[in-house]
Amino acid sequence: MPVTVGLGATSPDEKILATIRAAGREADLILFSHPGTAGSFGEDVTVVEAEEPGAALIDALVTGRIDAAVRGTLPASTTLAALKLAAGVDHLERIALLETADGHLFLLAPVGVDEGWTVAEKVRFVERGREIARSFGLSGGVAVLSGGRLGDLGRHPFVDRTMADAELVARLTGAEHTEILIEDAARQYGMVVAPDGISGNLIFRTLTFLGAGAGHGAPVVNIDKIFVDTSRASADYTNAIFLAKSLVKSQKS
Repeated sequence: MPVTVGLGATSPDEKILATIRAAGREADLILFSHPGTAGSFGEDVTVVEAEEPGAALIDALVTGRIDAAVRGTLPASTTLAALKLAAGVDHLERIALLETADGHLFLLAPVGVDEGWTVAEKVRFVERGREIARSFGLSGGVAVLSGGRLGDLGRHPFVDRTMADAELVARLTGAEHTEILIEDAARQYGMVVAPDGISGNLIFRTLTFLGAGAGHGAPVVNIDKIFVDTSRASADYTNAIFLAKSLVKSQKS
């Protein structure tokens, strides 16, 4: 069965047009945009016009008119606020699909500064990340990072705490504690779990804004609908569409 994906599009900029060209054959795309923009995206794409396209995108998702949603170029603040309200949650937990400068894809969590501060949260990220990695064709291996090498034990209480947490998460989930070696973890494992939301956000921002890497979207994993958040650092939203489609197919199977 075809998969219908809603994509937020404030205007027909090159990111949106490139996504339509690349992903239009892979999924049934429906764009959500402002009034008066429909004719500017091309003749072969469906456009839903609304005064608040973010709210319209979320409404279509929760009522089942689309199988999945990708934020695209819609503003984060209003769109994610609408998603939280509709899903009945007070925060969103996301797992980002990242790409290194040499083209290696991996998942990273947590990426929100308020996420991943407890062992229980990190265990949930490992479990959900494995499912996403499998659906997108990535390795099922998971690396759990800590704040230092094992030889650094005793240098600082906070570093010791991150190592203890990483060891426990690895033991509970069958993941690997890879110490602080992000450079190895990102290339050898399909999923990388940062010590906390601040370090995860710094990894994401360093890779995508300074390191010539790319962010391809971040599925929200604590709701029962498929919503892929996106970053302005993305060249386009094609991989976010493919990721959404893969998650829909995985969910249906």
